[in-house]
Amino acid sequence: MKRYWIQTCKEDVLSKQGWVSIHTLEYHPELLQRLALLGVVEIRHERIHTREINRLKKLLCLRRSLGVNTAGAVIILDLLEKVESLQEQVRQLQEE
Repeated sequence: MKRYWIQTCKEDVLSKQGWVSIHTLEYHPELLQRLALLGVVEIRHERIHTREINRLKKLLCLRRSLGVNTAGAVIILDLLEKVESLQEQVRQLQEE
């Protein structure tokens, strides 16, 4: 039986909110532009918002740890974000 190990991909890249230049990141600007064309991240005037960087980091971590293509990683990331949202809703309902 094949086993898969999933690394936790929740570490924040930047703690403050705002836009940063894509040229200051550890990712190649062409990769970021390609992901922007696919609608994975939003880039404006060669700048990316920090919340997008966190999402990007999770996406690339999923690709690396699971060996899935970009489309698969996007689907997984979207589902994980929905699960987190639902868990937050459950937590709020339990507090009432």
